[in-house]
Amino acid sequence: MSLQNPVFIPGPTNMPESLRRACDMPTLDHRSSMFADILRPALDGVRRVLKSETAEVFVFPATGTGGWEVAITNTLSPGDTVLAARNGMFSHRWIDMCQRHGLTVEVVEVPWGEGIPADRFEEILSKDAGHRIKAVLATHNETATGVVSDIAAVRLVMDAAGHPALMFVDGVSSIASMPFEFDAWGVDVAVTGSQKGFMLPAGLAITGFSSKAMAATATGGLPRCFYDIRDMARSYAANGYPYTPAVGLLNGLKVSTGMLLDEGLEAVFARHARIADGIRAAVDAWGLTLCAARPELRSNSVSAIRTPEGFDATRIVTHAAETYGVAFGVGLGEVAGKVFRIGHLGMLTDVLALSGIATAEMAMADLGLDVKLGSGVAAAQDVYRSTAPSIALAAE
Repeated sequence: MSLQNPVFIPGPTNMPESLRRACDMPTLDHRSSMFADILRPALDGVRRVLKSETAEVFVFPATGTGGWEVAITNTLSPGDTVLAARNGMFSHRWIDMCQRHGLTVEVVEVPWGEGIPADRFEEILSKDAGHRIKAVLATHNETATGVVSDIAAVRLVMDAAGHPALMFVDGVSSIASMPFEFDAWGVDVAVTGSQKGFMLPAGLAITGFSSKAMAATATGGLPRCFYDIRDMARSYAANGYPYTPAVGLLNGLKVSTGMLLDEGLEAVFARHARIADGIRAAVDAWGLTLCAARPELRSNSVSAIRTPEGFDATRIVTHAAETYGVAFGVGLGEVAGKVFRIGHLGMLTDVLALSGIATAEMAMADLGLDVKLGSGVAAAQDVYRSTAPSIALAAE
């Protein structure tokens, strides 16, 4: 693998040099007043990226998986029931975590490639007159399949059913890359990580809690210690941490959120959508299809690309790494060997995306797939040339 080449995995993503430098800082006494100059802007920046006025933000030295544990252990009790759809590897892992914590999970099985079935959720919640379901788990962007689900629709059916359950949203591969509306969607706990849209190394679990979720922490009965947000909140009040924080990563988060907000969140989302459109045009030109069952389900941060029946898609990933020094994502779980994934989030431009498309073409052609060299690149170029901001400005 060549460190000179960008990666095309759906996280960790490529890092801007300014963020690498922000994380690489001298040792700082995290109990000194200087730490507040890092902590406060980082927390405020995350809140703004979540598009919330009121969310309480808690950042732990962990990953997105740790953020899931933060959500459930701080708000739920042993034996509580939660509702979730299993439509990919990461929704599956969240279900597994809940079960390991002694929660009862009502699982709606969904074909991998489909999104969360809001209508099915409404049916289940409407029948739950006793409100035994305490939380609804929703994976906004299923990283394994490249499928995005409609979180606003989930909130609408919860409200239509008059159900008081909390709504937890896994935004690990969507937040800071795709539209996410914490307040407008009525999210109670949002979970993400530092290594995707925030363009940082792995190491931070980033969570946002609504006032309703904060109230639930008073009665949550699952064991918690390291992930206890009550301890974190008390420490934040004094501009500190209940234990040693990842100071360099937090400084990176401060700079990262500043970069995202300076670019403008709508511009960030538009950039990701443009790049994704080019990738999708390339897939069409190759004669291949996406795992996402319908256009409205297609993720703007990762594309899972199906290969012909009987062809092991993992060979493309292995060959690209060994021959061209470029990393793509393998298929996971039920789609292992059936898809390869191109991550197109974080620090990425259309020019960088073209290099990934070209490499994928070479790998597929090398392995005997009926892919014409240059076809996907040309299709993506047409998209990027017609939508480049500088061209649009020149045409005005």
